[in-house]
Amino acid sequence: MRPTPPPRVILEPLVRAALTEDLGLAGDLTTNAIVPPQAETHALFVARKAGVVAGLDLAALTFQLVDPALTFSAAKPDGAKVTAGETIAFVRGKAASILVAERVALNFLGHLSGVATATASFVAAVEGHKAQIVCTRKTTPGLRAVEKYAVRAGGGYNHRFGLNDAVLIKDNHIAIAGGVAEALRRAKRNVGHLVKIEVEVDSLGQLHEALTEAPDAILLDNMSPAQLAEAVEIVDGRAITEASGGVSLDNVAEIAKSGVDLISIGWLTHSAPVLDIGLDFPA
Repeated sequence: MRPTPPPRVILEPLVRAALTEDLGLAGDLTTNAIVPPQAETHALFVARKAGVVAGLDLAALTFQLVDPALTFSAAKPDGAKVTAGETIAFVRGKAASILVAERVALNFLGHLSGVATATASFVAAVEGHKAQIVCTRKTTPGLRAVEKYAVRAGGGYNHRFGLNDAVLIKDNHIAIAGGVAEALRRAKRNVGHLVKIEVEVDSLGQLHEALTEAPDAILLDNMSPAQLAEAVEIVDGRAITEASGGVSLDNVAEIAKSGVDLISIGWLTHSAPVLDIGLDFPA
């Protein structure tokens, strides 16, 4: 099922900013000099490599903002798997308008499809285990909402969207508070009853200390699969368990075998390679 994309009120400022950045004050000098204003054509978005599609709403909005008369049609929905050479979408209308919008539309579509594709590869690697693949706040500034949407399109799940979503007590908070238990006590005293509290631990000793204060979730940071399995046994369902740190496609299945509930991966949004997608015009 296609994930619900962010609303237009979130998407439109992103597209407008990207178009403004690209067009500057003078517009598309190359297209204006070469392409007749009334020339019409059609073009296809084609996957150059296999992957998972995400970002079609942003691509469609790009063309709409450049020229409302352009017609954009998706051949595949976000979240769909595509093979190399497969058509993802079509656009039809004035050639000049298509060329003006081309790069911005491809930037969004390629980047977000890359995030979705990377996510899908991790999701496939942990198939058969209960662990869910989740993203982090390690996102491109300004693009968090759409990058996290792309993670959902790839079959993953979202961690908190920002500092205001939930309490996540990290090592620096613990250092300032003077210990895991004290940090948890302070959090519980100062946040509302609807706010979830998670604490990061990097040793089994810290885990035992954390459990005395009954957090909602525990982030098990940079632990080996064997340590993770022991930690899951110690927690015994009293809190959600999350593995984080050093996760790769080479070890994610082994991490999932430990029985953790979540595996968080910053790489999904900060380093996933772009999916190569081209816009092909008729010969």
